Formats: sequence, structure tokens, C-alpha cells
Amino acid sequence: MLNRETRAIDELVFEVFRLNDRLLAVGDAAVKEFGLTSARWLVLGAVALADAPLTVAQIARNMGLTRQAVQRLANEMSAGGLIELRDNPRHRRARLVVLTDEGEAAYDRAITHWRSEWTARMEEILSEEEIVETMRRLRRLRGLLQHRTRMQRDEG
Repeated sequence: MLNRETRAIDELVFEVFRLNDRLLAVGDAAVKEFGLTSARWLVLGAVALADAPLTVAQIARNMGLTRQAVQRLANEMSAGGLIELRDNPRHRRARLVVLTDEGEAAYDRAITHWRSEWTARMEEILSEEEIVETMRRLRRLRGLLQHRTRMQRDEG
């Protein structure tokens, strides 16, 4: 028999799933004219916002994606001239992902368009304080999930 009791945390999880789905759909539409997808834009953003060049594994970990998915995207984006894969002096096999001039321009166009189309609308319904608090709480939940995933992987 199914447990149909509704709990707030369950509803929150499903709402985050629905939000993620909508963000991906809206993001895909917003960056399509720049030759990007949400996934490519996510990778470009991870690299653009990093303090130093990142490896594929670091991007995957930071963005909640699989290493294999990021590697596939990196290969495509490298072939398309958006990023460059450079030798990593710290690890022979883990190359560093670096934006090309074309990649920087694509990211800048996408983020500028996103901000003009969506950010202002979102800020109309959420104050900066609410945004910061929501981000803090979501990061706590993500931290719990990451910790549990690591523990389960280490046990297995």
C-alpha cells in the first residue's frame, strides 16, 4: 500500500524538480540563438566564474553533473571553438577547461540576454534577502545529499 501522507520536505523536493525542469526549458530557449543549450551554458558559466581553470571532474562536481556528461560537452564545445582543453601541470590526464574568446563572448551574450529577459522578473517576486536565504538553504540540502552520496560510495 502506498503512503500518501504529504510532508513539506517531499513537496519541496518535487517543487525543486519542477523548477529545475522549467529552468532548463527556459534556459534552452533563452540561449538557443547563441548556439548554446542550458548544459553548455552551465559549463561555460562554471569556467567563467571560477578563479582558476577547472578540470572536467571539478566542473562536474561543482555543477552537480556527471563527469561523463561534462566530458562529452567539453569535447563538443572544444570542437565548436567555445573552450580549449589545456595540459594540466598537476595531472597528466585531467586537462584544464579554458574559455576561448568565442566562448567568453557566447557566455557574455547569454548572461546579458538572460538577465534582460528573466532576472528582473525573478527579482520582482523575490527580494535579495529572500534569494540569499533560499540559496543558503538549498546549499545546505545539497551538502547533505553530497555527504550521504560520498558515504554510500565509500561503503560500497
